[in-house]
Amino acid sequence: MSNKNIVLIGMPGSGKTSIGEILAKKMDREFCDIDQYIEKLEDKNISEIFESGERRFRKLEMETVKSISERQGTVISTGGGVVKFPENIYHLKKNGIIIFIDRNVDDIISDVEIKTRPLLRDGTDKVYSLYKERYVLYKGYADYIVPNVGSLEEIASNIMNELERLIGAENFENNGD
Repeated sequence: MSNKNIVLIGMPGSGKTSIGEILAKKMDREFCDIDQYIEKLEDKNISEIFESGERRFRKLEMETVKSISERQGTVISTGGGVVKFPENIYHLKKNGIIIFIDRNVDDIISDVEIKTRPLLRDGTDKVYSLYKERYVLYKGYADYIVPNVGSLEEIASNIMNELERLIGAENFENNGD
C-alpha cells in the first residue's frame, strides 16, 4: 500500500499543485503535476496547447495520465478536467488513492487569475458552469474528500492523517509534522 500514488483532483484553482508539492515533501515522495508535465513535453504552456483545440489537449492528457499512473509512490496533481473521461480515472485508481480537494467556487473566483486558465478565461459564469458540471464527478470518483479550508500546510497534514487512518501509519513517513 505504501507504493500507491496519491492523486489530487479538483477544480482549476482548488490548490492541487500547491497542496501536492507540500504533501510530497512531507511524505518524502516524488511529485508530478500532469499539466506541468504536458507543458514540458510539448514545450508550450497549457493555454498555447488549448489554441490547437481542447480535443488535442485531452488526448495528450489521457496519454500522460496513463503513463504517470504506472509510477509508484508518487503524489500526482491532475488537471481540473481529468474527471471528464472515465478512462483517466480507471488508470489513476489502478494504483492510486484519489483525493478531491474541495474548494468553494466563490473562493476560486475571488483569488485565481482566471484569465491564465484556458477554460476559465471566459469569465465567472464559465467557472460556475464547470463547477456544476464537474462537482458530482469529483465527489463520485474520490476515495477521500478534503475541504480546502485553512492553510495549505494544514490541508496537507489533514490528508496525511486521513491516509494514515485509511491505510495504516506504518506505510507513511511523517517528515515535518
